[in-house]
Amino acid sequence: MRIFHNVEQNSDEWFNVRLGKITASNFGTIMANYGKAFGEPAKKYAMRTALESVIKTVLPTYKNNNTERGHELEPIAREIYENDTFTEVLQGGFMEFGRFGASSDGLVNPDGSIEIKSVLYNTHFERIINGGFDTSYQWQIHGNIWIYERKWCDFVSYCPEFPYQKNLHIFRVERDEEKIKMLEERLNEFVSLVDTYKEKLKN
Repeated sequence: MRIFHNVEQNSDEWFNVRLGKITASNFGTIMANYGKAFGEPAKKYAMRTALESVIKTVLPTYKNNNTERGHELEPIAREIYENDTFTEVLQGGFMEFGRFGASSDGLVNPDGSIEIKSVLYNTHFERIINGGFDTSYQWQIHGNIWIYERKWCDFVSYCPEFPYQKNLHIFRVERDEEKIKMLEERLNEFVSLVDTYKEKLKN
């Protein structure tokens, strides 16, 4: 069953509702080495998820300048997106789906969503030159589509240093049932790993 929490991202309420959940922002780490054993980053995330589930406390997270930049620029990018596409973007909140969860950067109409990445000039330049979207975020995007039951997600790259007509790059990622199936299979394996770690904490 899906439960939508209308909370502001990075607020205390947001951190609390996602406590112990396996979240879409980490799906890329989980999907790495697909078809093989989980790598060390995935194991580390499984340990964190298991520990938070048991102690019912959010562990500290590492923040850097790029992270803070992204949080500050996201509302601006969302507003420009609304103006450029003539659409209203609703609060993404947090969607809970069993052991999993996702935080969309915004919901568009009944079928769509957006994922905003506020990036440095060289990264944004690459998106303009190469087109498409940054595939390092593909599993987060497909995870959001799956958990929010959407048909598409617009990948939005934003860099305020660019001229206005070029400071936003939008690429639409359509729902892909094959990728969602791969994701579900891998996540079920990951749940087992998390549960194994939880048992270690109880013995």
